[in-house]
Amino acid sequence: MLDRQDIFDCIKRVSRGIDRFDRELFLSAYHDDALIDAGTFVESAKKVCDGGMALHEQGQTSTLHHLTNHTCELDGDTAHTETYFLYVGNNRDGSIWAAGGRYADRLERREGVWKIAFRYTIIDWSGTVDPVEVPLARNVPDIHGNGVPSRSREDPTYRRPLTNLRELHFPENAAELGTLKD
Repeated sequence: MLDRQDIFDCIKRVSRGIDRFDRELFLSAYHDDALIDAGTFVESAKKVCDGGMALHEQGQTSTLHHLTNHTCELDGDTAHTETYFLYVGNNRDGSIWAAGGRYADRLERREGVWKIAFRYTIIDWSGTVDPVEVPLARNVPDIHGNGVPSRSREDPTYRRPLTNLRELHFPENAAELGTLKD
């Protein structure tokens, strides 16, 4: 169970690393000689990380890689995993791109540490989503009072200790929730 948890934690570091533009975190999930096959990229983890971040920076203002189903086959110091993902990118032109697929990973435990040796990104579907206003964010002047989302270590999830910085408030009615049309 501990190996399985270490393996899944490793896989999650990749998603958080690319979404937060945290190169060190992203690369911490890969062995130095690892290869990644992801769309147009078939290269080392370092080159894919740098190229992926450049593409995301050029094309999107934010990205979310959400991991769902996960299977893991252990065989000594080797593991083969399949991890489903949902990807959403808020494009600079105002459109939203979404995709779903799977990461097929071969991980190896070297010197007691599990890391990815090879990743194959399988994209099963993709398309655009019509953007809509987020109702719960409407008319909330301090919506980012606990921190502004950022593609860097300035993101509020890196703040330690994580504490509340907003004033206490609870909506009194549905209109205040922003779920009703104006």
